[in-house]
Amino acid sequence: MVGKLGNLARCSIALGSNIGDSCAILDRAIAILAETPSVSLKARSSWYKTAPVGPPQPDYVNGCALLDVALTPQELLAVILDVEKQFGRVRQERWGPRTLDIDLILFDDIIMETPKLTIPHPRMRERAFVLVPLAEIAPDWIEPVSGEAIAQLLLGLDCSGVHLL
Repeated sequence: MVGKLGNLARCSIALGSNIGDSCAILDRAIAILAETPSVSLKARSSWYKTAPVGPPQPDYVNGCALLDVALTPQELLAVILDVEKQFGRVRQERWGPRTLDIDLILFDDIIMETPKLTIPHPRMRERAFVLVPLAEIAPDWIEPVSGEAIAQLLLGLDCSGVHLL
């Protein structure tokens, strides 16, 4: 696909927040990404209230977005990390509370593993808080490791902790 950005890659990202006005933070993060050169926002899921993973902490607000980018996976990761930093993201405690968390979930049909980036996201298939919003906007996207569509991956998960806001 060639568009205003040239040769584009299709990507999905997952966003989450449980500190501050989470919905406003997520809306603003999406807006910043949409305004970023070499990034085009194609779709955004609804926001979902989700039970936290990890230490005791407030519930999260989670969602997903589809992007077309004229970037490499590593360049997109740098953009994502910069957006997190704009919202005061500090990486202290694994799976701890955060103002903003953005994960690169899928990048075309690429399978890659580097010290700083694994695509597809290594835990996406076990996380209802990722697959529920992703299935809302990309149910037929084939996850390249399993060869299954996002909607199929969702069938085997307990989604009881994921609630539409």
